Amino acid sequence: MKKRLRIAVVMGGYSSEYEISIRSGQTVLAHLPAEKYETVPVLIRPEAWTARIDGKDYPVDRNDFSVQIDGKKRTFDFVFNAIHGHPGEDGALPAYLEMLGIPHSSAGFDKMALTFNKMYTLSAVKAYGIPVAPSVFVRKGDPVDTNEIIRNIGLPLIVKPNRAGSSYGISKVRHKDELPAALETAYAEDDEVLIERFIEGREFSIGVIKLNGKPEVFPITEIIPEGEFFDYEAKYLGKSREITPAQLGEDEKKLLRQTAARVYEVLDLDGVSRAEYILQNGVPYFLEINMVPGLTEASILPQQIRAAGKTLASVFDEIVQANLPENLRL
Repeated sequence: MKKRLRIAVVMGGYSSEYEISIRSGQTVLAHLPAEKYETVPVLIRPEAWTARIDGKDYPVDRNDFSVQIDGKKRTFDFVFNAIHGHPGEDGALPAYLEMLGIPHSSAGFDKMALTFNKMYTLSAVKAYGIPVAPSVFVRKGDPVDTNEIIRNIGLPLIVKPNRAGSSYGISKVRHKDELPAALETAYAEDDEVLIERFIEGREFSIGVIKLNGKPEVFPITEIIPEGEFFDYEAKYLGKSREITPAQLGEDEKKLLRQTAARVYEVLDLDGVSRAEYILQNGVPYFLEINMVPGLTEASILPQQIRAAGKTLASVFDEIVQANLPENLRL
């Protein structure tokens, strides 16, 4: 019988999504099958990387991602990435792990970097004919001609950080005099900002995970926020209804599932994803994709996993096995 694999579940990170990442990591720890894996929580913070083993915290040696315990080095067979934002979702941590030859649960570092940048992602999918909202990209310090933006895009607008998640820093702009304040809110999260036309319609979220060598599209969730869009309060403070599976006609369901699979394909992705769409007049507009989506018990992707008749334990296990080298698979 093969020994249990030692898996580091990394969480925390350097962004505003730190606490959400901790909750996602704890869910992964709770559900990875204990009979197959020895799981170790690894907390990544700007000031320190620490692994908790037998109730005690040990510093992680960043030279090889190992831990010293009583003079003996412990290494990891696999890393399950539960870090939202930097450095887990933007490609930095996956690049480090790939340099060390440590398999992990995410897509390759280059695909993580691409999808974390909303402007790059929109440009990529648009090139393949996938509908996206008209948008303008600005950097902090750039001159902003409000009248020209409104003339080209129209009102209302959505203003969002280009490289941030969990709906931090997002505002809806209904009148042109609201744009400067919305930009400042976004700049608090990132010095790059995307200004998009607000697409009115039904909002859907769709998880896609590559399992057993091919993408699996999970049941669709419709998001009905109490406010005007799916902001932080709607995502994490219960200010929305999330209906899984979404109540859709067969043609609409097929169209959304095909679009989600196509986005995953054209971006050449691996690993775990969840993307958002607005369905307006039969057209599914792609909004953005999350490559380390929330994994708390109440998060959207776990809802979809359960709606598919699967357990978190089985899917997390499949994610690990799909990304291990052949000689380590159990």
